[in-house]
Amino acid sequence: MSQFLQQKIAPNKEFGNMASMSEKQPTRVLDQMSRPLRDLRISLTDRCNFRCTYCMPKEIFGANYQFLPRAETLRQDEIIRLITLFNHLGVHKIRLTGGEPLLRRDIIEIVQRISDLKLINDLAITTNGSLLPQYAAQLKNAGLNRLTVSLDALDPQIAESISGGKSLLPKTLQGVEAALEASIPIKLNCVIQKGVNESEIIPLVTFSREKQIPIRFIEYMDVGMTNQWNHKEVVPSSHIKKLIHDHFPLIPSENPLFGETATRFSYLDNNPGEIGFISSITQPFCSDCTRARISTKGELFTCLFASKGHDLKTLLRSGMSDQSLIEHFQNIWHHRKDRYSEQRSSTPSSQTKAEMSYLGG
Repeated sequence: MSQFLQQKIAPNKEFGNMASMSEKQPTRVLDQMSRPLRDLRISLTDRCNFRCTYCMPKEIFGANYQFLPRAETLRQDEIIRLITLFNHLGVHKIRLTGGEPLLRRDIIEIVQRISDLKLINDLAITTNGSLLPQYAAQLKNAGLNRLTVSLDALDPQIAESISGGKSLLPKTLQGVEAALEASIPIKLNCVIQKGVNESEIIPLVTFSREKQIPIRFIEYMDVGMTNQWNHKEVVPSSHIKKLIHDHFPLIPSENPLFGETATRFSYLDNNPGEIGFISSITQPFCSDCTRARISTKGELFTCLFASKGHDLKTLLRSGMSDQSLIEHFQNIWHHRKDRYSEQRSSTPSSQTKAEMSYLGG
């Protein structure tokens, strides 16, 4: 056995008792704004086969860009351990992100192991969809509950431009079909940027209606430091909603859920599809945010727009007991008071923020 494995397993006597720990009732933990911890998003890799302008612009993430060495990313056992411990604090929703999570070679095994825990009610993946033709059926069999596919344009030239010349639009569309054939519930995420893909709004809605797939329109956000975000390029959700309503009349969905990011609508003509708007810029939803994020490197971020995270990987590899880790995570969340979107206008523009590709969405 390697020195690392001896260090990881031997000092941590509680690790072998995680099954019994998982049987305990979750500890309710609230932050400084009385927000519970329910959702955990884990970035499996900082690599991606696209170069979308709002996430990984090719001018920055070029051929010579130094991604994290694989040895520095979280291992399977560490991911499973973190999920088990965070479940003890009330987490029951897991979303695997990236980068592009399907580039992770052990993605099927990770999904299977999370599913086998029997602790998570909702296990989802966010993906650009280009690798779903290869993986959709396997993901379904492994226990994946849901998929979110990023699709910002149906016009090949616009899709090509947004993705930095890396678009595999036909593969993404094949991936959507593969997910439907595998009976994995799927929704579409669309980031709308003024002067870039406004013309795609109605075609995307039409596509989602034909496929009876829920669709989400996301306001262009100032995540990270490399996408050259400009407030003038934000298309407000109110504008998008009016445009859609003029073509396909909408009615508000009933019973919005606490902590959900999208304001949801259904169609007046009873089309079974659904439409939602994520309005972080014009209608911040910080007050009921229940999400924590773990970066590719194993850092815990309590806000999508945070400048820095809390190093969990070093603690995992130090031999710290499960109970001590739980108490540490609980302490971090208890002191959380993030509400960046509500304070955006008064936040210095020079404040650094972690990149989307490193942190996950």
